[in-house]
Amino acid sequence: MQAMTLAQPGGLENLSLADTAARDPSHGEIQVAVKANSLNFHDYAVVAGMIPAEAGRIPMSDGSGVVTAVGSGVIEFAVGDSVLGCFFPNWQDGDAAHKKLLGVPGDHVNGFAAQQVIMPASAFTGLPKGYSHEQAATLPCAALTAWRGLMVEAQIKPGDTVLTQGTGGVSIFALQFAKAAGCRVIATSSSDEKLERLKSLGADELINYKSTPDWSAQALKHTDNQGVDVVVEIGGAGTLPQSINAVRVGGHISLIGVLAGFEGNVPTAALFSKNAALKGITVGSRAQQQDMIAAIEANGIEPVIDSTFALGELADAFRHQESQKHFGKICIAI
Repeated sequence: MQAMTLAQPGGLENLSLADTAARDPSHGEIQVAVKANSLNFHDYAVVAGMIPAEAGRIPMSDGSGVVTAVGSGVIEFAVGDSVLGCFFPNWQDGDAAHKKLLGVPGDHVNGFAAQQVIMPASAFTGLPKGYSHEQAATLPCAALTAWRGLMVEAQIKPGDTVLTQGTGGVSIFALQFAKAAGCRVIATSSSDEKLERLKSLGADELINYKSTPDWSAQALKHTDNQGVDVVVEIGGAGTLPQSINAVRVGGHISLIGVLAGFEGNVPTAALFSKNAALKGITVGSRAQQQDMIAAIEANGIEPVIDSTFALGELADAFRHQESQKHFGKICIAI
């Protein structure tokens, strides 16, 4: 079979297609013909060398495909079933723990940028009914991160106001989940064109943070100076001070990304004076993925896909991601 391998970490030029050995599934494992991947910042960080990886690593954490063989003891899936990988295969349920966060495909172990994978059956779930493999491949990292940040940790409810940042996969899924839950959404972006697209997806208030640098003050105006109930924080240190300013007393900030800085000054006095909760979010469990899929089916939510590349064009897909011109998810068709 063929797979995209990383000759050595530290650059897109080190990605290339290679022939890799295949094997039969062992006890508890399934063999899956991979049909699609989707790109996440985490995948880019691995390939670019920001996250250490072994030479020869097959990248990509998100994958969807069809079962082609099952090992002994497997009862949940059968040949011909469509399946969706889990970002944390060892996190089946319950709270996060160190051991549960090990084994990430494309990072700790070989991932889904391959024609075929063999992994434990417990590392997969089913797909939402009616979803294509490309649509399904957008879910394990970005969608589940948004789901856990809003539904599990912040426990949003109808009438809440949610603030989202940007137009990446997590932020768009957060907008879709929040609207499905009956929430009001304030969306930010540096592009008026992208803001209009967010409006078409249901965003109630729009803020261009390029033309309105003090966007938290504008968010406060949209809430009669009370503050938003929940912030989906994807910037990190670079935007966290404004998120703290924008959140209401007793509100919740789901810290999901570090796109605007890995470290920096945090106004801790403002955070505790607001009695606000700041919760780090790293994707979620298999059980949470199954809950999310049920909600997607019940609400008819469809992912926003920007573009699709072939497996051999993975480096070009990452370059498109680097350009920040995309809106929604970038997929790989295999």
